[in-house]
Amino acid sequence: MALLDQLRYYLKHQSTSLPRYALEQTLFATLGWVPGLLGLGLRGLTYRLILRSEGMPAIEHGVRLVQPANIRLGRHVYLDHGVYLHAAPHGITIGDNTFVMHGTVLHVFNFRDLPHAGITIGRDCFIGEMNVVRGQGGVTIGDQVYTGPLVQVLAVNHVFDDPNRPIREQGITALGIVIEDDVWLGAGAIVLDGVRIGRGSVIGAGAVVTDDIPPYSIAVGSPARVVRDRREGAAIRRAVAAQVYFGELERLRKRDVRPR
Repeated sequence: MALLDQLRYYLKHQSTSLPRYALEQTLFATLGWVPGLLGLGLRGLTYRLILRSEGMPAIEHGVRLVQPANIRLGRHVYLDHGVYLHAAPHGITIGDNTFVMHGTVLHVFNFRDLPHAGITIGRDCFIGEMNVVRGQGGVTIGDQVYTGPLVQVLAVNHVFDDPNRPIREQGITALGIVIEDDVWLGAGAIVLDGVRIGRGSVIGAGAVVTDDIPPYSIAVGSPARVVRDRREGAAIRRAVAAQVYFGELERLRKRDVRPR
């Protein structure tokens, strides 16, 4: 009986039903490994049977999807090699023109039935390589948010007040994280539970964000502290003087602007 209970528990957190689990695993086994443009095309067409997508997504080989019925993708979403999306049970939403790069983990393994669990990422975002987003308390990421490699956004924390009890027995807190539009998180930055990062802010590489960051701030250090307002005249003059590069992707996006 214990083995059957464990099996039910496993299936509950892998898919929304046994028939769906069979379909999902069949598609993963037959198409999940196919490389190149052929694989992109086949997965873009067939994975729409198991997840919700407003267009044909570009999903590279080796992407792992758990509870895909709770995954919602906008138009022109790209999931790079080795991306792992665990959407149990309240889901993951990724907006139009957003790229999720190699090795990133978006994880909503909500076995404690937390009321606000989930991850929402807006339009025109770039989630860098090897990022980890834990959505037990709910993570909301706005539009045009960019993250460097190895960024962590962790909307969950362990309780450890009682030294006489194992930490694993003391439960968790999960307040949630909000990252507003047009934010840049530098490489290795860590955003901890209960934080709001204001619109237009820049978080320096390796910073640990433990408190709210006002809009248009530049924050660095551990714990992160605000060192400048981006709207200051000196900061604007430095940006104008710098040599700035734009790539083909930016040009394509400008040509593909749709009414919102």
